[in-house]
Amino acid sequence: MPYFTIFASLNDISGVGNWIQEVFGNGFKLTGTPEETVIQPKGWFVRNKITIRVSSEDTNPDYFDNNIPGMMGFYQSIPFEDEELQYKVLTQISVINTMLAIETEKEYGPDYSKLFVELAGKAHGICFMPDGTLLDREGKVIVTPDGKSGASDFRPYACTRKIRGEDFSTEEGLARKQRTISYLKEKQIPYLETLPELPPLNELAVKSREEIARRAVALLIVIQYACDAEQEEDLGESRAFVKGMLKKFGVSDELTGFESDLLEAAEPDRQAAVNLVWQYEAYWALLWALGLLETLDFPNRTCDCDFAIKTVSSCRSFAEFLDKTAMRRPEHILDEADKIYRLHWACVNARIQGQPAPAGLNESVVMERRRALFWMLGHRDEAWDDISMDT
Repeated sequence: MPYFTIFASLNDISGVGNWIQEVFGNGFKLTGTPEETVIQPKGWFVRNKITIRVSSEDTNPDYFDNNIPGMMGFYQSIPFEDEELQYKVLTQISVINTMLAIETEKEYGPDYSKLFVELAGKAHGICFMPDGTLLDREGKVIVTPDGKSGASDFRPYACTRKIRGEDFSTEEGLARKQRTISYLKEKQIPYLETLPELPPLNELAVKSREEIARRAVALLIVIQYACDAEQEEDLGESRAFVKGMLKKFGVSDELTGFESDLLEAAEPDRQAAVNLVWQYEAYWALLWALGLLETLDFPNRTCDCDFAIKTVSSCRSFAEFLDKTAMRRPEHILDEADKIYRLHWACVNARIQGQPAPAGLNESVVMERRRALFWMLGHRDEAWDDISMDT
């Protein structure tokens, strides 16, 4: 039978069933258990059943003890043309603790492969093909069996459990977690006692005031283009205006890969534009960290876009904007990050249970604030487009 295997590094596997539901919920009938899900296409003429078996170091320690060393040895023996890439691949393999083994009754085509890769993306996993080719979570080739590098700009991903140990705790992290839980109790918001602590401040690489300000200005400007793309406005004129503003403020080089791709696309993907417009909420958190907002309000409603725009549009240069800012203390940013982390869990938990988010929380607002707060802290050294949303 044809196979497709996803390897990942996860704190636990409790969310995998939800990811499978998100990927295969439309057009498929799902049965079985979280450990073994059977996925049957709906339709008279399509009969290629999928079975996904999920295991981890906790549920099947013998598999990982017996097979991960062999996998490590295989990729150590391959003559990589890029030694740095080999180091990254071996680092990734060393922190693998979860496997999603996908089996189909018949050979699968690109449509199925796309769904499998989407599932890998949700798990921050790598895809192992039967011939030994490794794909990243976007389906791009990391390396082929003969050691040739693919198109992937691959970086290893490890869960906090593998990096820091399952029971890692610090006095600072525990105190911060307990303060957040007290806050959640006051608002009658559910919480997970075992959700890990965030790292203490001395383990983080907090961005500078100028780095945050540059990200804020570049993001706000490119969001204006995304707004036009979403509404299918005259994109030629909009693109020229946005590029001019990026140049005026000296932040053209601050765009992320996702933002640059959207700006340069002949026909921008509308959903990608919508996703970028939502980053107004991430921008709002950047403004708060720069001292341009008195408080970061409870994330149950969207931000004031008019005010958000005026903070930059009222300035003639980046230097003028930077002069208006006053960086908040890093520990205050970390406090907010811990709060948003646990609020995000409450949103995800409610969604899994088929219930509305507690206290009127807006999960999209929560996720975008988390993006900005975690990025500013340098959490896991993740890039803006790659901030993990695991809970």
